[in-house]
Amino acid sequence: MPRVSALDMPDVPMGQLPEHLQLQRTRVVCKADAPIHTEAIQYSGAYASMGVDNSLRLESFCKNFKIEVIRLTEDEMEFDMIGIDASLANAFRRILIAEVPTMAIEKVLMVNNTSVIADEVLAHRLGLIPLNADPRLFEYLLENDSPNERNTIVYKLDVSCRKGGPRMTVKSDQLKWLPNGSELEMEPPNQSAKPKSYTSFSCSQDSMPEFSKKPLGMKHEDIIIAKLGPGQAIELEAHAVKGIGKVHAKWSPVSTAWYRMLPEVVLLKDIKGDDAEKLVKKCPVNVFDIEDLGNGEKKATVSKPRACTLCRECIRGVNEELVELRRVKDHFIFTIESAGALPPEVLFTEAVKILEDKCDRVISELS
Repeated sequence: MPRVSALDMPDVPMGQLPEHLQLQRTRVVCKADAPIHTEAIQYSGAYASMGVDNSLRLESFCKNFKIEVIRLTEDEMEFDMIGIDASLANAFRRILIAEVPTMAIEKVLMVNNTSVIADEVLAHRLGLIPLNADPRLFEYLLENDSPNERNTIVYKLDVSCRKGGPRMTVKSDQLKWLPNGSELEMEPPNQSAKPKSYTSFSCSQDSMPEFSKKPLGMKHEDIIIAKLGPGQAIELEAHAVKGIGKVHAKWSPVSTAWYRMLPEVVLLKDIKGDDAEKLVKKCPVNVFDIEDLGNGEKKATVSKPRACTLCRECIRGVNEELVELRRVKDHFIFTIESAGALPPEVLFTEAVKILEDKCDRVISELS
């Protein structure tokens, strides 16, 4: 936006902001060296002298807040969150990464491991394999609880590579679900005691209605766990429990969850002829296009502002006075990539519920 003397500025009706203040309030302007106007103006009386109410009211928030889904696949969702502050968008991101629960392998009982992978490394690799299990159907395994059909999933891996044969690749599809619980027996305290397994299932999980039609297997069956040479073998039992990413990253339900402010690319002046061609070639993501004006004249236009990655190539050099890059402060492009336990739209719904519970707890503590 070009600088204008205060004496030359037009009169603004009461209840409206001058153009430069409205820009400062609602946009981040990205200069060639650094962005400006990055701070959020939270004070309710910041523009009281001009008759503009800057306070946050529930009615105005409900009126202006919108979510528009741009792209939705089995494991990924891109949507726009419009009319919120960056703190709220970041709250959703942090909850998605660290506080939405999933199921992951926590305990590994090694029976035999003669592979080149150490026991603790193998257990860590198993913990990072996404499970095809809905965490909402399970309970947390607390310190004094015994593993049962409601809080534990048991898998078994028993593979070996025969002597004289080729090397063998062990993949996640070779982990077998044990719906009846652990098959390994704990060492009894004395010889007369009856042997007990590591779990206390009262019934088989495949007999339960929620699991009878959907086996609790792996989300991806082609993940490489290990490679075995001739004569090597792995035999183990893995127990999966419910947890959150705040405790360990293996319980994080997303590969990533991130957001960016909506890009806004403004041409301050008409760019024609060779300068327009140069501008179009400068942009690596094809934000600009050429409009034919007839009579051999061409003009640069902004065709895909959403694709802008803020590389600033278009404003380096002589173009800084011709092009202005902005970001809309209350419009966020949010992307969720699910690790596979739950669809991305369900993950976001769960994140909203968790934030709602946090707000309820704060209100109850203050009341």
